[in-house]
Amino acid sequence: MNSAASVINTGDTAWVLTSTALVMLMTPGLALFYGGLVRRKNVLSTIMHSIFILALVSVTWVLFGFTLAFGKDVNGWGIIGGLDYIGLHGVGKEPLAQYAPNIPGSAYMAFQMMFAVITPALITGAFAERKRFKAFVLFSLLWTLLVYSPIAHWVWGEGGWLRNLGTLDFAGGTVVHISSGVAALVAALVLGPRVKRESDRFEPHDVRLTVIGAGLLWFGWFGFNGGSALGANGLAANALVVTNTAAGMAALTWLTMSWLHKGNPSVVGAVAGGVAGLVAITPASGYVDASSAILIGFAAGAVCYGAILLRERLKIDDALDVWAVHGVGGTLGAILTGVFAVAAVGGYSGLIDGNPGQVGTQLVAVAATWIYSGVATFIILKVVDRFVGLRVGQAEEEAGLDSSQHGEVAWQS
Repeated sequence: MNSAASVINTGDTAWVLTSTALVMLMTPGLALFYGGLVRRKNVLSTIMHSIFILALVSVTWVLFGFTLAFGKDVNGWGIIGGLDYIGLHGVGKEPLAQYAPNIPGSAYMAFQMMFAVITPALITGAFAERKRFKAFVLFSLLWTLLVYSPIAHWVWGEGGWLRNLGTLDFAGGTVVHISSGVAALVAALVLGPRVKRESDRFEPHDVRLTVIGAGLLWFGWFGFNGGSALGANGLAANALVVTNTAAGMAALTWLTMSWLHKGNPSVVGAVAGGVAGLVAITPASGYVDASSAILIGFAAGAVCYGAILLRERLKIDDALDVWAVHGVGGTLGAILTGVFAVAAVGGYSGLIDGNPGQVGTQLVAVAATWIYSGVATFIILKVVDRFVGLRVGQAEEEAGLDSSQHGEVAWQS
């Protein structure tokens, strides 16, 4: 038996491979979640966004994305990884000891790839029903390489400046949710609102699809957070428990608030609240206990519901409320990680465990992610608009993107 094989733990490897599959399932789940929320004439185009990104990032991550995120830090600046792993050179059966010493490097790479897949897919909810497919393709490619990979390196890569600063982000509050949520807000502002005739109502066309998608997201999130322990261990078990707890509390909170506000217990509100709780607990899931998860879930349900109302008042057409759920929920979760982290869970202390400085560290990470994702997304959108145009024409938008962009329809009349 060679030395590499002797350090690989088969149980840990099995759990990470299983978690990889769970996280992969989240992207088709997101396709259904978003697909049910749009109008009938745009369901296929919305689903296509997630499915296409699954294919696109699966290739670009192997070629360039992984090495930019997890390659050896360039010049010691903590900004971007080098080309050590280009085309997965040197990434195979042997562990990448600096990241996960007990599993094959290829398993670690694949697990991280599924995070890189779903992050740009989340953004698509903001520009649903009006973005040209050609523009979507170019934007997704550039954003994954120029925004996602650098932020992943900052937070998780060896030598990343936020990692060196002491940022706590167990499974992607900054890397996944803040980055995509801020990008969604910028995209909604740059593209402008959807064309709306007097008779139009932007209502979900099939809540059943949304509920099925939410169930798949909740299910897959156990791999998203639990798998980030990178082993079949107590930390993974804790992450699973707090993930479910926060999601449940957020769903109850959002449902109750919307019931009091609008007079009906909304099904869409219940599942949206659950997703908000999943988002907020993500950065904290390896650092907090179940009682703190209840508080985080409550805060997520209340604050994200409030963000929806704010977005409506500001008349920003973030079509599927990506910013309110992921941007705001991720920001809230990242900050509360600094409040509720306890050394007894993950080895790191936050405010309640005697380390108030951790809140400041989390705020730095939040601010850096907001600024970089916002500015870089704006630039990418302007470049894409210059070369291919961002929006479809008014006639195409009114006809629906299913027929105008893809020549297909989801439902026969």
